[in-house]
Amino acid sequence: MHGSAFRHKLLTALLLAPAAAWLVVFLVLPFVAIVVFSVGERAPEGGYQAAFTMAQYANLPARATAFWNTLILAPAGAFACLLVAYPVAYYLALRAPERWRLILLALIVIPFWTSLLMRTYAWMYILGGRGIPALLSYIGIEDLRLINTPGAVLLGIVYGYLPLMILPIYVSLERLDRRLLEASADLGAKPVSTFFGVTLRLSLPGVMTGLSLVMILLLGEYLIPSLLGGGKVFFIGNALVDLFLQSRNWPFGSAIAVTLVLVSVVVLVIANRVSTRFSGARQVDLI
Repeated sequence: MHGSAFRHKLLTALLLAPAAAWLVVFLVLPFVAIVVFSVGERAPEGGYQAAFTMAQYANLPARATAFWNTLILAPAGAFACLLVAYPVAYYLALRAPERWRLILLALIVIPFWTSLLMRTYAWMYILGGRGIPALLSYIGIEDLRLINTPGAVLLGIVYGYLPLMILPIYVSLERLDRRLLEASADLGAKPVSTFFGVTLRLSLPGVMTGLSLVMILLLGEYLIPSLLGGGKVFFIGNALVDLFLQSRNWPFGSAIAVTLVLVSVVVLVIANRVSTRFSGARQVDLI
């Protein structure tokens, strides 16, 4: 009996070993290196110099603008995605004809087949001087600037990350037991009450998964603020590129990266607790 249990544990360990090794080599060790860099100093010629100091963390307010923009525009972009994504996911899961559902889902995923860089460049043209502002000038609306603004960045975020918000919400709604909706209606609940009391509540795990996924990706976003913000709307990702590739201040960049990871962990913890409290789900799954 003991030998059988030992063989079972050994087999489990062997099956998990490749995945565990992958995580250690490509996730744990790089993060440990970043933590070590973050308590070091910048070498005179740039890069890392061994030391043990918390000066890099004390200097985080020097990049307060990047942190502020990220912590304001990332949640705003995530919630904007949610406002657009939920009606779409609701229609696909509960209202769309069965024969059209897969086609509509494919149309949502198709933009991922094109590079985000190309799609963002397209929005640069649409929002630039020869795009929408040029069309509006024909009807007398002059000097309207859309590009290089926080609004342009938010628009790019919603366009780029919308599918990542739709799909987890759609999965939650598609698994919804329709008999619960019928029971709510039979008990005299109005459609609005049924939506907030049953549909939204039971789809909350998908909502929190989408919010968490989009928020975490936006915390490190670089491309959209760089192109649609025109260097005037900085995210933490832009600060990291500047510190590692241009200023070559690896310790300060590492301190910002560690802080970014901690913020991401906080986002996941909050998402899990909200989902657990209001829907009874055990956790928010990102897969």
